[in-house]
Amino acid sequence: MSAGGPEGTRGSGPPLRRAMRGRDPAEEHRASTPLELLFDLTFVVAVSQAAGRLHHALAEGHPGTGLAGYAAVFFAIWWAWMNFTWFASAYDTDDVLYRTLTLVQMAGVLVLASGVPAAFRDGDFTVVVAGYVLMRLALITQWLRAAAEHRERRGTALRYAAGIAVVQGGWIAREWAAGTWLPVTFVLLVAAELAVPAWAEAGGRATGWHPQHIAERYGLFTIIVLGEVILASLTAVQAAVTAHGLTASVLLIAVGGLLLVFSLWWIYFTGDDVTLTLRTALTWGYGHYVGFAAVAALGAGLEAALAAEHHAPLSPRAAGLAVAVPAAGVLLLFGFLHRLARTGAARHPLPVVAGAAIVPALGCAPPLIGLGPAVLAMGLTVAAVLAADVAALHRAAVRTA
Repeated sequence: MSAGGPEGTRGSGPPLRRAMRGRDPAEEHRASTPLELLFDLTFVVAVSQAAGRLHHALAEGHPGTGLAGYAAVFFAIWWAWMNFTWFASAYDTDDVLYRTLTLVQMAGVLVLASGVPAAFRDGDFTVVVAGYVLMRLALITQWLRAAAEHRERRGTALRYAAGIAVVQGGWIAREWAAGTWLPVTFVLLVAAELAVPAWAEAGGRATGWHPQHIAERYGLFTIIVLGEVILASLTAVQAAVTAHGLTASVLLIAVGGLLLVFSLWWIYFTGDDVTLTLRTALTWGYGHYVGFAAVAALGAGLEAALAAEHHAPLSPRAAGLAVAVPAAGVLLLFGFLHRLARTGAARHPLPVVAGAAIVPALGCAPPLIGLGPAVLAMGLTVAAVLAADVAALHRAAVRTA
């Protein structure tokens, strides 16, 4: 199959060399390329590693340290994906050099994923940082190439390259930090990472990212993390059934988890096409960190809930909250993103806010009603929020017809 590119339909393979002059941000029918989809597959591994380690921390009764490690590792995963995605939306030339540098970034993702266990177990981020360095070197090279070949936006591209290089030097230097400097330097470097795009874009001509392409890329990553929830839940159900047989509680948790995944997916993909401006794009893009991380954490919570039914030290209430807190966070975040992008879904915030309040209350209810019924009730609550969204959209469509 051929893929569309900046200069029209492409042939059977990439050219050896194509000038990196940027893609048209108004290009019609812009879609994710096969290379972007392959790139995303490497993040399936990374997200799975992070969510799996969070599950083990929750199941062993160490939610505090588990969440701290998870937030740090997931930021590295998400930020690497986000940087590639926005660059590719503006400068996907799809020639041999571009594909080769993308391969280097994919290798960096896999190196990062291999370092996740040590980061959780010992707080050792050496391998994670090594993978990050590999990805950022390739990305810096891409920005320098854009600066050399796309003169209209040379200043912006050079600011990106310089900002990424400086902050990456900070991550390397952080390997020698100790004690209280570890969390302090982490927060400072995260803030610096988030500031680079705003600084680069504000200082000159903005990069020509494609709004609909960006929305599709984020939607695909949402499906990836939701798929991780399904896989994690299936694995945990299989383990529980093999060890103890199919109990009513396991069945209710499985049904409730499926309702949560399906309803959250529908809420995210309900509404009109995304409308983004440069002013709202960064907030919209950055906000997805919370959504992506919370969705993957929901899978870890469902695993922990299934394990808590039999042998884990996690109490029923703690297991319920391990599911409820990320589910409520995803619900609130999706509602916020829809309103920010003016997509039509969740236009009335009351059902979203009410659902996000009821779900954590149900997370505290397992000592009274049991863990299985509590998780099922969470799924039904989010499904009710979805029903309210669909009804509101239908009423709006009738009024405008």
